[in-house]
Amino acid sequence: MNAKAVMDDLRRRFPNEPEYLQAVEEVVSTIEDAYNEHPEFERYNLIERLCIPDRIFAFRVSWVDDKGRVQNNMGYRIQHNNAIGPYKGGIRFHASVNLSILKFLAFEQTFKNSLTTLAMGGAKGGSDFSPRGKSNMEVMRFCQAFIAELWRQIGPDTDVPAGDIGVGAREVGYMYGMYKKMARENTGTFTGKGLEFGGSLIRPEATGYGNVYFLLNMLATRGIDIKGKRVAISGSGNVAQYTAKKLLELGAKVITMSDSDGTIYVKDGLTQEQLDYIFELKNYYRGRISEFAENFECEYTPGIRPWGYPCDIAMPSATQNEINGEEARTLLANGCFAVSEGANMPSTPEAIKEFLKARILYAPGKAANAGGVSVSGLEMAQNAQKITWTADEVDAKLKSIMADIHHQCEVFGKEPDGYINYVKGANNAGFMKVATAMMAQGIL
Repeated sequence: MNAKAVMDDLRRRFPNEPEYLQAVEEVVSTIEDAYNEHPEFERYNLIERLCIPDRIFAFRVSWVDDKGRVQNNMGYRIQHNNAIGPYKGGIRFHASVNLSILKFLAFEQTFKNSLTTLAMGGAKGGSDFSPRGKSNMEVMRFCQAFIAELWRQIGPDTDVPAGDIGVGAREVGYMYGMYKKMARENTGTFTGKGLEFGGSLIRPEATGYGNVYFLLNMLATRGIDIKGKRVAISGSGNVAQYTAKKLLELGAKVITMSDSDGTIYVKDGLTQEQLDYIFELKNYYRGRISEFAENFECEYTPGIRPWGYPCDIAMPSATQNEINGEEARTLLANGCFAVSEGANMPSTPEAIKEFLKARILYAPGKAANAGGVSVSGLEMAQNAQKITWTADEVDAKLKSIMADIHHQCEVFGKEPDGYINYVKGANNAGFMKVATAMMAQGIL
């Protein structure tokens, strides 16, 4: 395989999909040597089969708003690869959703799921519908219309969706209820469900907690204690909230959180009372982070991201490409020695180059934020067995999975000077498992 030739061909075929091309290039560029050690991969053109999704569903979603007007959105489901298990990946509702973003997310999900050691393939879905500013009834009607189009393509052993940006417990509940009505079955087809109808304990916390557990494994390689460290977090949604919660439990100082409007800065770190307020503000009142600044009289800067503040650790937990090269250089100049990604692909290629050049601890999202889908896999296992594990049982399994992911990254990513290149490690570990399974199953 020639990585440049592969990317040139994909750019020719998919010229208007920058996020997808960025995600593929980041993987292809790091697995080239391992791929070429297996000439049978090239004979079966495995790289192209791995880069292009198995299938893509695109459809119109028509729904009625509270004023009786008919609204129309686009809906998508990308089933990328099921070599190691049923398709698995979240559904995102956000105005920015398009085919390129969902293809990138489904591609990343394939390798992330491979790293978890659980039997899950990769998928992603969503719509350019935004729940922000919509009533509960409008969200319900949209979710029902979305699933009315999609339900035939999903199932407990076929494709198991979950939540993502804009899709929380409320949206999952509405979608699962409609699926159950249409399919006339009560199975574990969605994860992130309510505890009363098949959900798993620790699932809301899983991505944030898992990211912290991965960070702790990274810090241990250099003998660094998390206690007292200044941590800059972006976002204030589910991932950011539970990342902050676990960090506070461990004695770290969370100095920033943000939303699409701006960033708060708390020099001495959030208190538990302040974090509880953010949970209530975002989860119940669906307010803006600026309201926190007004209530607690802290520094708030509209229109900026958190990466200009001095910190020891950065944990981007909002969305893709939120740390660019200039912001990466600012983080490094301000003393940041570790970056662990809670979001999917939050660092641009230029930012990643800066982190690797500086030899800091840098964990890509496909490794660090795999805790969410890991507990989704555990939810699927509980549903299949019709049992429920305790919170401690699930948390212990999550810690074990994140430690195992870290070990795989270490094995595949350790360089001759002892530096662990987690990008190379995660990509190669995830790739080899999927590639081996694909080869064993023939040309499909």
